[in-house]
Amino acid sequence: MTRSAILYGRPPAVFDPPAGAIQTSPLVPGSAALEALAPGSIDSAMIYAPPGVVERRHVLALVLRALRPGGRLDVMAPKDKGGSRLRKELQGFGLTFEETAKAHHRRAIAVRPETIEGLDQAITEGGPRRLDAIDAWSQPGVFAWDRVDPGSALLLDHLPDLSGAGADLGCGWGALARAVLTSPQVTALRLVDLDRRAIEAARRNIEDGRAAFDWADARLLAEDADLDFVIANPPFHDGGAEDRRLGQAFIRKAAGMLKPGGVLWIVANRHLPYEKELTAAFKRVRPVADAGGYKVLEAVK
Repeated sequence: MTRSAILYGRPPAVFDPPAGAIQTSPLVPGSAALEALAPGSIDSAMIYAPPGVVERRHVLALVLRALRPGGRLDVMAPKDKGGSRLRKELQGFGLTFEETAKAHHRRAIAVRPETIEGLDQAITEGGPRRLDAIDAWSQPGVFAWDRVDPGSALLLDHLPDLSGAGADLGCGWGALARAVLTSPQVTALRLVDLDRRAIEAARRNIEDGRAAFDWADARLLAEDADLDFVIANPPFHDGGAEDRRLGQAFIRKAAGMLKPGGVLWIVANRHLPYEKELTAAFKRVRPVADAGGYKVLEAVK
């Protein structure tokens, strides 16, 4: 790759993200893979740093590896979501930088020196790995990356053997899909997630010819009304803030993807008011379980 500018994430407009920069966030379908950039191949980078400590150091290390010596690093994060730690983390790589505060963010601008401390360690610590606790591949930054989250666990406890063709919207590393595919009556399962890292992990975890993998925004999928079932543990945070519209959009999308008589199995936090959306989109809605702050519902189209 010729030297150029890269962008990671979607910085607020107040920081003037560079036009024409190559997007490298795994949360933007179709973006370039940051880890695949050749060392020293990039002139400049603007990074909207993720909130997780291990994930953030991993991203910073990959960017610093890709930057040429003398290249410009511009990184920012909300003060309460990693911004207050940027100084210490950049110092840990041996960088000198200018730090400013703007729009409830911390911002640091640095020039990449010839040598960087701790790159390999940070890249390894934040990279994909196999976890014995879940018997699966995953990576920091993926939702519930090192466990089966309580909502999915509740859904697994009540999910029947499904049949026919279906989809897993927001599949993560594949915990739900792995269970669904134990049913021999399932003929096809489409795993969809916005996070490329999740899709790559799921692909490694599920070696089954019935499975297909789609790095995509589930809200933008075609509605062909040809599926027998959909399973979903939809997100309800966007950029760290609760956004109920995400789950509501998943419900509407599932209804459009299902054939008449098709079924949606969904789990959500108890306080999220999805029943109205479900009732509007489906012929029959049944509460199945309510425990530990989560609820499982079945909806038939």
